[in-house]
Amino acid sequence: MPDLRAFDTSVGTVLARVDGDVVRAQGIPYATAERFRRPLPAPAFPEPFAAVTPAPVAPQPPAAFVDELLPPMQHLGVDEDCQRLTITLPADARPDERLPVMVWVHGGSYVIGGGDLPIHDAHDLVAEQRVVVVSVTYRLGVLGFLGDGERVPANLGLLDLVEALRWVRANIGSFGGDPDTVTVFGQSAGGDAIAHLMISRGAEGLFRRAIIQSAPLGISRRRARMSRAVLRAVGAVDAATPLEDVLARQLAGARAGAPFGLRGGMPFGTQYGQDPLPTESRAADAWRAVAPDVDVLIGSAVDEAAMFVRSVPAIAAVSRTRVLRPLVRWWLVRPLSEVVYGRDVRRFRDRHRAAGGHATSYRLLRGTTARPTGAVHMSDLPMLLGGRAAWAGSAFVPERDWPAVDERGRRIRTVWAEFARTGRVTAPDDDTITFDRG
Repeated sequence: MPDLRAFDTSVGTVLARVDGDVVRAQGIPYATAERFRRPLPAPAFPEPFAAVTPAPVAPQPPAAFVDELLPPMQHLGVDEDCQRLTITLPADARPDERLPVMVWVHGGSYVIGGGDLPIHDAHDLVAEQRVVVVSVTYRLGVLGFLGDGERVPANLGLLDLVEALRWVRANIGSFGGDPDTVTVFGQSAGGDAIAHLMISRGAEGLFRRAIIQSAPLGISRRRARMSRAVLRAVGAVDAATPLEDVLARQLAGARAGAPFGLRGGMPFGTQYGQDPLPTESRAADAWRAVAPDVDVLIGSAVDEAAMFVRSVPAIAAVSRTRVLRPLVRWWLVRPLSEVVYGRDVRRFRDRHRAAGGHATSYRLLRGTTARPTGAVHMSDLPMLLGGRAAWAGSAFVPERDWPAVDERGRRIRTVWAEFARTGRVTAPDDDTITFDRG
């Protein structure tokens, strides 16, 4: 029998599993929703809820490219009823403690991923830094990030995240977390979602700080024409459409996004002018309005785009040539990384500061491994979440390199947790990452 610990919440008793120096409450429902419908708060538990099973992942298509890079994943199950969250807290947390809360929003181009994948395990961050981490799973793809706003609501996955934050606000105190010291943090599409949560109706006051990691802000604007093309390609799907047909239509929609250039690399995503977001023309003013209320840490890696080089056979072949590899980096990888990820970090930071908010930007200069080369997309993740069991031996972190990665990771986890506590950053004495504080 697992060692269980009971937590009394506003929706009933939650039974969590003691796992060494942390406690895990896994797969807690925070909302319910019928397909293509807005989420509703999950009902109260009629009896103690055994939170001992990881959250299922949202339905998603295969991602062979990602599977080649990441370590094998344990099977978590797939379920449209995926609005679940997992809470990890220190096992020795005192009942009277009010620890900083960090809510993790996973990435995956709004089409793949899940909050409870092993690479998102919060053990090291929680045990070292004495924070409470909440990992959220939400709807993706056609089911979560495509809608015409009439027959099918748009931004359903974003609305899921708002509902998750409401659940955290109401209940995290039962787990030793401070509901007034909530930081949302996320990488890639997760970072993009957090930027948009800042200006989402209904999210006001639900978090105090935001860490936006490698968000593709450079392709998050001027997407309306592409969204219409994707909608046409997907066609009519409804609650009765078999799930396998929905996912097949999703692939057709992704192909329809391809002619739209870089934006077509992320054909599903947030849609301006649809609840809970303002119109695109008013988005910048909305970010200015919330700047004094949300501290921001935002940044990217210098070679983000290098992770995707291997998905283009001709470029991958050239990059394997020692003489030509630097040319690929300076003429292709660095410019693409700047356009999609880097340039808008500075714009976001400067706008936030000018509007009276506190913003720190960072640049990740050093990756976790030599293959893929440089500080690439996702290079920050092995230094924050997952730990040795999830990352060592993957394409990101060869087994021999793990001790060095873990040493750098401890320093970065310290910075992230300090920001969650105080909204400020003390730069480590490190050549891995640089900061612009203000």
